[in-house]
Amino acid sequence: MQKIEFETLMRLAQASAAVTAPCSCNRVPVPSWSALPMTLELDRFEDIGVLFDDPCDEPTFAEYHPAGTRYESEEAPIAPGFYPYNRCTVARCLDCGRHYLRYNEAGGYFTELRIRALRPALLVDAAAPG
Repeated sequence: MQKIEFETLMRLAQASAAVTAPCSCNRVPVPSWSALPMTLELDRFEDIGVLFDDPCDEPTFAEYHPAGTRYESEEAPIAPGFYPYNRCTVARCLDCGRHYLRYNEAGGYFTELRIRALRPALLVDAAAPG
């Protein structure tokens, strides 16, 4: 799958924000990272790209929160070079065209698919650590 560069990600976010039609994909809003809502049907999404270069590389776990937000904050910046965005797939709803970020959270004894709406106002082109 092809890596999506920042400029393209911004265009996708802006296009997603312009969608006003109700859809099953936004019945449960996901403005911050959330476990996949039961109302979402994964077969109604298509993966269109990733935010990382090499799936075999171990990206940083550093998060980007210059204004004191946290991972679960609705206003947390979306910085593609930082965790968890550096592990994300970008998916588009086949019904309405909204775009979402998805990644698989792997904890000690579980994995959980997480999802967040792609919002243009939160996108930040910050340099990745390292």
